[in-house]
Amino acid sequence: MKARGKVFKYGDNVDTDVIIPARYLNTTEPKELAAHCMEDIDGDFVKNVKEGDIMVANKNFGCGSSREHAPISIKAAGISCVIASTFARIFYRNAINIGLPILECDEAVKGIEAGDEVEVDFDSGMITNVTKNKSYQGEAFPEFMQQIIKADGLINHIKNNR
Repeated sequence: MKARGKVFKYGDNVDTDVIIPARYLNTTEPKELAAHCMEDIDGDFVKNVKEGDIMVANKNFGCGSSREHAPISIKAAGISCVIASTFARIFYRNAINIGLPILECDEAVKGIEAGDEVEVDFDSGMITNVTKNKSYQGEAFPEFMQQIIKADGLINHIKNNR
C-alpha cells in the first residue's frame, strides 16, 4: 500500500484543538469536520488540500484531548498519511482505529518541506521525497496494523473478520 501527495507541514505540539477547533465538535460527520480542519493555524488548508496529500509535523503531533474528531477530520479532508517526529499516544491509537496511516520518522520530517511531493510505502516504511530525490526509512506498520488501515479502520476490520 502506498500514498503519494503534496506536503502540508506544521511545527511542534499541534494539538487536537488546532486540528479541529472545539466549536465544531457538535458533529461527527466526517465531511463537516473536514471543512474546518486546521483552520485556526492554516486558513487555506481546506481550500488547497487534495485527495492523497500528506501532512508532516514535528514532535508531539495530536497532543491534547483524546477526541477521535481530529484524525477523522484529517482523513476526511483527503490526507493520505501523517508523518511526524513523534505523535501523542492517544492520537496515534485513534488514527489507527479510524484507518489513518501515520509514521514516525524524525529524519524525514527534517528533510521534507511544505509543497514537496512525497511518496510513502506503508509495507516497507520507506518515505521518498520525490521533489528532492531523497529517501528515509520510517518504521513499517506491523501486519495487524496494516490490516486495520486497509479495512478503513478497526471496526471494519473486526466486522470483516467475524
